Amino acid sequence: MIFSLVKRNLKLYFRDKMTVFFSMLGVFIIILLYLVFLGDLMASNVTFPPNSGIDAEFFINSWIMAGVISVSTVTTTLGAYGVVVTDRADKVINDFKVSPIKRSALVFSYILSSFIVGLIMSIVSLAFAEIYIIISGGEILSFIGFIKTIGVILISVFMSSAVVFFVIAFVKTNNAFGAISTVFGSMIGFLMGVYVPIGNLVGVDKIIKVFPFSHSAVLMRQVLIEESVGDLSIIPSDYKQFLGIEFAFGDTVLPAIVHILIMLGVMVIFFILGVIAFSKKKESI
Repeated sequence: MIFSLVKRNLKLYFRDKMTVFFSMLGVFIIILLYLVFLGDLMASNVTFPPNSGIDAEFFINSWIMAGVISVSTVTTTLGAYGVVVTDRADKVINDFKVSPIKRSALVFSYILSSFIVGLIMSIVSLAFAEIYIIISGGEILSFIGFIKTIGVILISVFMSSAVVFFVIAFVKTNNAFGAISTVFGSMIGFLMGVYVPIGNLVGVDKIIKVFPFSHSAVLMRQVLIEESVGDLSIIPSDYKQFLGIEFAFGDTVLPAIVHILIMLGVMVIFFILGVIAFSKKKESI
């Protein structure tokens, strides 16, 4: 029964071209900004000595595409939950309530659908990013790099699905969902430190560092940029912090495992909050 519901939800999502478009809005914004002026801004911020052996263009493209992939793990997951809002607005939820379908199965089908959509669309973004990097003179991901990238995508999509699951409990109309998707799609890149290096955002950088989704961007940058330079240790620490390749609080630099634990912790917390929110809103599902 759950898989039948998931199949239905996926069909509804991919059939609505506008929903898919708004799910990728954040990605489109980053690409557009990069083509218009972000690329020149990054080129002016990223300089390496001639004898460093680092391909600056490969480095910059890896930094940008890490942001593209990270944003897609969030916005596409959000877009998939539009099915919940539509079912609620069209009173389809009432039909499910009088059917033999268990409420828990229905809720789980929405969560699983969101995760699958986020995973598929993020992998599509990864494919696009790799094609762009290769066309621009870079190199394809190594097998280990690919596995690490998929791992970061999985954790990020899990976290995004849990956070949006909680948020969606309070969204009742398609108009409200559309507004949230548009604002979120526009702001997420900024809050993840994707549009400009966080070193240029004095004061705001502290907000970015505590924003859960920004930890996904950090991990993605570490994986892709390591592919472009070979070894992250050759990049000065203050330079990595300026570009958001690593986060530091005082003199303490957060290792990758801490970013992962933060994301998993946020996932568990918001999933529990989502379950509580939906259980108190019997009229929702």
